[in-house]
Amino acid sequence: MSQVFKALSDPTRRRVLQLLREGPLSAGELSDQFNVSKPTMSAHFAVLKDADLVHAEKAGKSVIYHLKLSVLEEALLGFVQSFGVGAQAPKLKKEAVR
Repeated sequence: MSQVFKALSDPTRRRVLQLLREGPLSAGELSDQFNVSKPTMSAHFAVLKDADLVHAEKAGKSVIYHLKLSVLEEALLGFVQSFGVGAQAPKLKKEAVR
């Protein structure tokens, strides 16, 4: 789960995921949306792949990226559940009044 949140911590990577919600895009199509170098975008893609948030598929000389929404949903659900959402909150101890 920590790899997912590391990936989500960067605004460029969050924007890549938003773009992929519309459908698969090539690395070039994604890179064209940002004012950064191709090596920088490659590093962002690597972080997203390491977090298993995207799937990369070779298509000739291009790499096509696909969003793996189920991984994102599972990570966010696990995070929310770690705070006991959906479970009864523990009762707070009353402090002695002086």
